[in-house]
Amino acid sequence: MADLIHSTRSARSGQARFDKRLEIIPANILTFIASIDELKGRWAAGANLHPQILGRLKQSVLITSTGASTRIEGAKLSDSEVENLMRGISVQKFKDRDSQEVKGYYELLKNVFESWQSIKLNEGTIKHFHREMLKYVEKDSFHSGQYKVTENKVQMVDAKGNIVGTIFATTSVYLTPIKMQELVEWTIEILKNKKYHPVLVVSNFVVEFLKIHPFRNGNGRLSRILTNLLLLQAGYLYMPYVSHEKLIEENKQEYYMALRKTQITFESQKATIAPWLTFFLQVILKQAQEAVNLLTNDNVEKTLSEKQLTVLEFLQKVNQATPLEITKKTKVARPTVNQVLGKLLKLKKIERFGMGRSTRYRIL
Repeated sequence: MADLIHSTRSARSGQARFDKRLEIIPANILTFIASIDELKGRWAAGANLHPQILGRLKQSVLITSTGASTRIEGAKLSDSEVENLMRGISVQKFKDRDSQEVKGYYELLKNVFESWQSIKLNEGTIKHFHREMLKYVEKDSFHSGQYKVTENKVQMVDAKGNIVGTIFATTSVYLTPIKMQELVEWTIEILKNKKYHPVLVVSNFVVEFLKIHPFRNGNGRLSRILTNLLLLQAGYLYMPYVSHEKLIEENKQEYYMALRKTQITFESQKATIAPWLTFFLQVILKQAQEAVNLLTNDNVEKTLSEKQLTVLEFLQKVNQATPLEITKKTKVARPTVNQVLGKLLKLKKIERFGMGRSTRYRIL
């Protein structure tokens, strides 16, 4: 009974702490959210791309996100090497751990992209994700899926994988279970009753999760997996088509600085989430902008089917060509060639000259 009372009081304390962070939001944060949601609406209204195109975009993001997320934590595999690894091509020059981490992240993120609607957020899911993410990493097998039993720190690594400094101290081992319970229960409840905007809730979840650092290893990578899941469930359906992880990697210094500036305030009387919110929402806004850009004519290459793209790429390599030459060289059926030529003409990507059998096309 005493344990139950203590747990209830602790949960209420955590809830009050999280609520206080989000009760007063700076005007610039509200502007970010308005812009993000406007672009979210444009994506939802215009995302009528062919399933084959969306599939190709999703596959590209899986590779890019896996490479970026593991490199943030010190791995060295490039995107092309990640792709080769996923195709079963051995990457001998890298240590086994890099390859093992990449494979686990790729498979887990793919599962999130495919099954996010049926996944429920709870501590069991988080532990399961951690176990799945590290299931190929032999050195982590003894602790995967279990909260930490030794103290850890958030440390920054450079491009060579060397630790260059400690960002902040994390939650003590003995407090980790109750802090995770507080965070998960609050997040579930607030997303359900819609007390705060979901992007604010997800942002708080991520920064608090990283402050707790509940697992011995893999916390940063897992936070990005969970970000994808929670934003998809909040209706940000462009997540699989623009890499969240890549934007974090491209702004790695700012990422660490935002975490540090925010989390050093959490133990003070003037706790503020503003530095992290600003960084996090800038990343989400950039994702939304890039997603909407995929719908424009300037990104025609990304809106073509595989066979249509083959035709365009052939024209980009030659000075000019007739439809018959295109058909022979690309082995794409003539009706498809005619279709894509018509589409490219309409989009002003190519020009036509000549008449009848002498009609030729070239890139503008």
